Amino acid sequence: MSKPLNDTVHRVTQRVIENSRKSRGQYLELMEREAGNQVNRHSMSCSNLAHAFAGAEEDQEAIRAARGPNLGVVTAYNDMLSAHQPYYRYPERMKIWAREVGATVQVAGGTPAMCDGVTQGQDGMELSLFSRDAIALSTVVALSHAMFDGIALLGICDKIVPGLLMGALRFGHLPAIFVPSGPMGTGISNKEKQRVRQLYAEGKASREELLASEMGSYHSPGTCTFYGTANSNQMMMEMMGLHVPGAAFVPPGAKLRQELSRKATHRLAEMGKDGDFRPLGRVVDEKAIVNAAIGLLATGGSTNHAIHIPAMARAAGIAFDWTDLAELSSAVPLVARVYPNGSGDVNHFHDAGGMGYVIGTLLDEGLAHADILTIWDGGFEAYSREPGMDGDALTWRDPGPSGDAEMLRPASDPFQADGGMRLVEGNLGRACFKSSAVDRERWTIEAPCRVFEDQHSVNEAFRRGELDRDVVVVVRFQGPRANGMPELHKLTPALGVLQDRGYRVALVTDGRMSGASGKVPAAIHCTPEALGGGPLSKLRDGDMVRLCAVTGTLSTDADLDAREAASEPAPDTGMGRELFAMFRLGADGAERGASAMLAMAGL
Repeated sequence: MSKPLNDTVHRVTQRVIENSRKSRGQYLELMEREAGNQVNRHSMSCSNLAHAFAGAEEDQEAIRAARGPNLGVVTAYNDMLSAHQPYYRYPERMKIWAREVGATVQVAGGTPAMCDGVTQGQDGMELSLFSRDAIALSTVVALSHAMFDGIALLGICDKIVPGLLMGALRFGHLPAIFVPSGPMGTGISNKEKQRVRQLYAEGKASREELLASEMGSYHSPGTCTFYGTANSNQMMMEMMGLHVPGAAFVPPGAKLRQELSRKATHRLAEMGKDGDFRPLGRVVDEKAIVNAAIGLLATGGSTNHAIHIPAMARAAGIAFDWTDLAELSSAVPLVARVYPNGSGDVNHFHDAGGMGYVIGTLLDEGLAHADILTIWDGGFEAYSREPGMDGDALTWRDPGPSGDAEMLRPASDPFQADGGMRLVEGNLGRACFKSSAVDRERWTIEAPCRVFEDQHSVNEAFRRGELDRDVVVVVRFQGPRANGMPELHKLTPALGVLQDRGYRVALVTDGRMSGASGKVPAAIHCTPEALGGGPLSKLRDGDMVRLCAVTGTLSTDADLDAREAASEPAPDTGMGRELFAMFRLGADGAERGASAMLAMAGL
């Protein structure tokens, strides 16, 4: 029998509900009004309607006669991004599956889908975070034709899932479902990949050796198998009840994957107004957002979601901040160790019990809301079961005990008593510290700082041997208003080498680190950012900086009030970055989601 809801989870949820009362009420009023204004296709002008189904070929007559629900697909397909390559055939298959239940499918539109793995350390990474807003806007444009009774969202990776959800929530009077495509097969071990990267950083491995290693890891269609932002997205969609249960980590090409996608199409058709109506705006409520945060903490997910969860919440009229996240972290134990927090990847995680096991153990211990409205019949408890095939039939079963105690443990006997996502704050601002991947002996670092204004300068200083000492590396002017808040994943090998040499090393930045980042202690997303006079703009080389995940401290003993801010760098141009000036100028702080779109909309 499950325990009652944990007191901390209850307290945080009630605070989120109270803090969201006005904005959530306004959102639900808008959705009710939009539902009342929803265009009845029978009343559309003949010209409008003819344009809408001119290309529908064999579905023309069904759409014309409104024989059943017409489902809109918003797809982030491209075949440069391995995780999205399998989506190529999805729309044509979904059309067939929709006809099986008297529905029709049309591709409403596409969205951009950039790969952070390709743009790491490159100029294009400065567009990455803002691509989320562009994706949300593209989703809104796709759905603006008022032709659809339900929304199928095809997206997996970093900014893509948050962007799709943020856009779809403006059509929250309609039902919606996410349809994933699964991870690629396991390649070389993560330990070996990390070893070669560090050898290359030290000049002990050639570029050819490094490329061969990387190709051994990233090798085929599907999501990259480390537990970064893309796979954390899939976890969160399960925790919010927006997938068919257990769909997150089934590989592309498997019969089970196809049947889960088929079931998603059927289920979306069932959720129309004439059926088991479950509009997206009601599914994504305060409890669902708290469940997403709980899943992030329990599995040691990507730090990028400290930015994305507040942004997704705002799109549904919900206020959620880092205080809420940190307080939940104090109560939610770490039950999974997936690389970079452990040795195995998401395929090992799935084989050991995966999301069904995680959700089951969280519910058993009263650490997640069981009473959320999901897209699935049977409530959130249905997500504690794992899918499989019995011949040609799709079935679900209880996952049983953990298949690997080094990968998954019950919440009653976790790897760590807390979720490892800590808020650090002081006279240098507020920031996030992911402790779940860092050895406890490195949770406190106090050392002189070395200040940089881009990650390339850090790596150059490393190669010159200038960082061979105890040091807090500060990389500033990397916030959303400065340059779009790029990930600084290229710093990880160099800082890892310094740490392995025995130095006490930490990173402090107003930028982001990749969801794949691991063992180096880091205060990231520091807010207020340096641009505009934030505290980091007043640090100087040699100032003592203290970062402590135990006490939640991010501070310096320097007298910042007596100093002028450093000169602000001019925005870079090229790679289209100048066209994103409006996103930079309008962006709000990282803790609110770093979104110009939401800020300008008054959300």
